[in-house]
Amino acid sequence: MRTANVRTIVIWSLVALVGAVGWAVLALARGEDVSAAWMVAAALGSYAIGYRFYAKFIAYKVLKVDKTRATPAERLNNGIDFHPTDRRVLLGHHFAAIAGAGPLVGPVLAAQMGYLPGTIWIIVGVIFAGAVQDMVVLFFSTRRDGRSLGQMAREEIGPFGGAAALLAAFAIMIILLGVLALVIVNALAQSPWGTFSIAMTVPIALLMGFYLRVLRPGQVAEVSLIGVALLLFALVSGRWVAESSWADTFTLAPSTLVIWLVAYGFIASILPVWMLLAPRDYLSTFMKIGTILLLALGVVIALPTLKMPAVTDFASRGDGPVFAGSLFPFVFITIACGALSGFHSLISSGTTPKMIQKETQVRMIGYGSMLMESSVAIMALVAASIIDPGLYFAMNAPSGVIGTTVENASQVVGSWGYQITPAELAKAAQDVEESTLLSRTGGAPTLAVGVSQIFSEVTGGSLKAFWYHFAIMFEALFILTALDAGTRVGRFMLQDTLGNIYRPFKNVSWKPGLIITSAIVCGLWGYFLWVGVHEPLGGINQLFPIFGISNQLLAAVALAVCTTLLVKSGRLKWAWITGVPLVWDATVTLTASWQKVFSSDPKVGFFKQRQVFQDAIDRGEVLAPAKSMDDMRTVVTNSTVDGVLTGILALLIVVVIVDATRVCVRHVRRPALSTLSEAPYVESKIVAPAGLIPTREEKEEERDAVGSGTGS
Repeated sequence: MRTANVRTIVIWSLVALVGAVGWAVLALARGEDVSAAWMVAAALGSYAIGYRFYAKFIAYKVLKVDKTRATPAERLNNGIDFHPTDRRVLLGHHFAAIAGAGPLVGPVLAAQMGYLPGTIWIIVGVIFAGAVQDMVVLFFSTRRDGRSLGQMAREEIGPFGGAAALLAAFAIMIILLGVLALVIVNALAQSPWGTFSIAMTVPIALLMGFYLRVLRPGQVAEVSLIGVALLLFALVSGRWVAESSWADTFTLAPSTLVIWLVAYGFIASILPVWMLLAPRDYLSTFMKIGTILLLALGVVIALPTLKMPAVTDFASRGDGPVFAGSLFPFVFITIACGALSGFHSLISSGTTPKMIQKETQVRMIGYGSMLMESSVAIMALVAASIIDPGLYFAMNAPSGVIGTTVENASQVVGSWGYQITPAELAKAAQDVEESTLLSRTGGAPTLAVGVSQIFSEVTGGSLKAFWYHFAIMFEALFILTALDAGTRVGRFMLQDTLGNIYRPFKNVSWKPGLIITSAIVCGLWGYFLWVGVHEPLGGINQLFPIFGISNQLLAAVALAVCTTLLVKSGRLKWAWITGVPLVWDATVTLTASWQKVFSSDPKVGFFKQRQVFQDAIDRGEVLAPAKSMDDMRTVVTNSTVDGVLTGILALLIVVVIVDATRVCVRHVRRPALSTLSEAPYVESKIVAPAGLIPTREEKEEERDAVGSGTGS
C-alpha cells in the first residue's frame, strides 16, 4: 500500500484549510461584508478533496475499475455511435452535454432564499450525490455495452419497474429537451451576434472532426489550438456582423430559430459521433471553462461583496416573488443540475459509454465533469448575489407583481425590504444598453448582469454592455451543446425501448432505426417548442413548471438503478454510496411533488391554481398572468395537465423504487435467483491514461505500446 509523502500531506492539508476557512466565513459571518472570494474558496477546496479522495475510493475500492477490460467503444467500434475517443475530447463532450440551462439558471433563481442554502446544496450535493450518480451510471452502462438508463432498469430490476423507468425517463427527456430549446430561442431571437457566433461552431467542429479522423489522427493539441483560434475569431466577428449590413441575415425570428434547431438536432443525432457532436462539444468546452475560470479570476481580483443576505425572509415564509414555496424542498428542486441532475444519467448511459476508451477514465469523465458543472453553478450564484438585491428582485419578479414602470417596481421591491430607487433601476438598464431590466425573468438576464459587473470591474466600467451581451450569447452556446447530445440520447432510449418489440432497433447504429427514432424525438420536442413560441402560455411553456421536479425524479430512477446494481454485483456493503442520496432525493422530490399537486396555496399547488382561475372565469374576471378569457382557460388547462403529469411521474418513480427495493431484498435473501446483464470480459488492446495528465507509469505503458504497435 502506497503511503503519502510529507509534500503530499502538506499540500492537501492546505487545500482542506482553504476550503474550511471559506465555509467558516460563509456560515458564521452576520451583519458584515463577505467577499464572494470565500464562496469560491469553499467550493474549490471541497471539490479538490472530494475528487482526490472520495471519487478515487469509489472508483477503485467500490467499482473496481479495470484497465485491462475492453470498453464497448473498443469492442463494438463502428465509427458511428461506438468510437474510442481521446479522453480529453470525451471530457469536453461529456461536460458540454451535461451542462445545460440548470447550472446557469437554477442557482440564480435560488438566490431568492439567500446565498448560503444554495451554496451548501450545490457543493455538498455534487460531492456526495450528483457526481457519484454520474460516475456510477457511466461505469455500469460501460459494462453493459452502453445501455440506456431505462433499458438497464428493465434488465436489472424487471419488466414492471423497468417499464415504469423507460416511460418516465423518455417522457422527462422530451420535457427537458423542449425547455432547453426554449431557453436557446429566447436567448438568440433578434440577436445576430449570438446567432452568427453559434452557427460558426458547426463548420469549425466539422473541420476539427475530419482533422482528427483523417488529416492528423491523435493530434489533439494541434486541433485544439486551431479550434480555439477559430472560435475566438467567430466570437469577435459576431459583433462585427451585428454592426454590419449582414445583421438582418442573422437576425432570426423565434419561429425560424425553431426550424433551424430541430434540423440541427436531427442532423447531429444521425451523423457519426466523431464528425460533429464530439468535436463541437469539445470546442464549446473551451469557451465554457474559459469563461468560468475568468469569472473566478475576476472574483479574486475584484473581490466583490455578497450583497444578498445569507438567508432571506422568503426562505421561511415561502412567498417569494421569484418562485413560491419554502426552502425545503423547493431550493433543492430549483437548483437541480448544479448539484444533482437526472438528465446527466441519460448522457452517462447514452453517448459517453459508447466513446470511453478505458474503464479507469470514469472517475475523470463522470465525477470530474460534474464537479466542473457545479463550479458553473457556484459562479452563477456568485453573479446573482453580488448585484443589488433590489435590482435582483426587480429583474426576477413578474410584471403582474411589480408593474411595468421603474417607479412602481421601486415601491413594490421596497415593501419587501430591499431599497432601490427608480433612477438606479433606469441606470442599470442603461449601463447594459437595454431599454429595461424589469421582469427579465428566467435567471439568464440576471446572470448576464452579474457577469458584466464582475468583468467590468476588472476591465473598466465602459465595457459593461459588451460583457452583458457576451454573457447572453455565452448562455445560449452553453445550453445548445446539451440539446444536440440530449437528442442523440433520446434516440438511443427510443431505440432500446422499440428494440424490446422489434429486435433490429436494438442495434443503435442500424440506419433505418436511427433515422426513424431521431425524427420522432426531434418531432416531439420540436412540436412542444413550436407551440410554445407561438402561444406564450402553451406548448413547452405549459410544461416549464415541472422542469425541476421531473429532472430530480429522473435522478431518483438513476440512483435506484445504481443501488440495485451495487447490491446485485456483490457490493452490498457499499450500497449506501448511492442509497443515501436516493433516500434524500426521493424525500425531497416526492415532497415537492405532493405540494405541487395538493397544496392549498394557489402559487404552489397546480389543482388549487386551477380552482382559483376556474372560479374567476365563472365570475367573468381576468387574473394575471392571463390577459384575456382565452388565456384564463389556457391557465386552467395548463394547471390540470401539470398536476396530472406531476402525479403520474411521481407514481412511476415510486413504482421503480419499490420494485428496486424488492429486487435488492430478494438478492440478499436468495442470491442465486439474481442475474446480471453485464457483457463478458474481453481483454483491452488500447493503452490510454486514466486522468488528464498521465502518470509516470502510464507514460511508460504508452511508450511500450507504441513500440510494439498496439498503442491508442
